[in-house]
Amino acid sequence: MNNSVNILIGIGAPFLGTLSGAGAVMFLKNEIDAKLQKGLLGFASGIMIAASVWSLLIPAVEMSDSYGRLAWFPAVIGFLLGIGFLLLLDTVIPHLHLNADKPEGRPCGIGKSFMLVLAVTLHNIPEGMAVGVVLAGMINGSGVITSAEALALAVGIAVQNFPEGAVISAPLLSEGMSKSRAFAYGALSGVVEPIGAVLTIILTALVTPVLPYILAFAAGAMIYVVVDELIPESQSGPHSNVGTIGVTFGFALMMVLDVALG
Repeated sequence: MNNSVNILIGIGAPFLGTLSGAGAVMFLKNEIDAKLQKGLLGFASGIMIAASVWSLLIPAVEMSDSYGRLAWFPAVIGFLLGIGFLLLLDTVIPHLHLNADKPEGRPCGIGKSFMLVLAVTLHNIPEGMAVGVVLAGMINGSGVITSAEALALAVGIAVQNFPEGAVISAPLLSEGMSKSRAFAYGALSGVVEPIGAVLTIILTALVTPVLPYILAFAAGAMIYVVVDELIPESQSGPHSNVGTIGVTFGFALMMVLDVALG
C-alpha cells in the first residue's frame, strides 16, 4: 500500500469513527445509560493515553538521538507546549463538559447544545494533530514511524471516536433536538480532525526538524484532554470502577494495535 493511500486512510478513519458513533443516535430512544457512558469515556481515555506514549512520545525521543543525553529535550518541551496550548484553548473557547452545570471559557450567549459540541470539538483538535504528525513522520522516511504504526494510531483513534460520537450526540436528544440534528452536531464535532491532520502534515513538511517537538506537542494536548475532561467524567458519581475498567481495556487495545501492527 503506497503512502498516498495510507495518508487518505489515516486522515479519513478518525472522522469516520466519529460519524459512525454520531449515527448511533438514530437508533436511540433516550440518553446512553450512565454506566455505559462511563465505560465508553474510560475506554477513550485508555486509547488516548497509550497512543500518546507509544505513537507520539517514544518516537519523539527516538528521533532525537542526535541530542545525545538530551534526547529527552524535544519530547519534554513539546509535551509542555501541548499542555499549555490546550489549557489556553480551554480558557478562551466557551464550552460545556458532559454532565457539567456551568460552562467554561469566556462567557457568551450561545446555547447549551452548541457548547457541548464545542467541548468535543476542542478535544478533537489534538487527535487530528496526532494523526497528522504521525503521518508526517511516516512521509519523512526516517524509519522511526512506519506506515503500519501510522495506521495503527489512526485506527485506534477511529475506534475511540465511535463511542465519543455517540456520547456527544445522545445528550442532545434530551435538549429537545431531533435525531437528525443531533447526528449533524455530532458529525460536525469531528470535522476538525481531518482539517487538523492536513494542516499538521503541511506544517511538518515545511519545518521537518520540528517533527519530534510536534509529536510530543500532540501527546501533551491529548493527555490534557484525558486528565481534564475524560477521566473526571468517567469517575464522577457512582460506578466509577466502570470507567477504570474502560481505561484498562482502551489502553490494552491501543498497546496491542501499536505493537502488533508496528
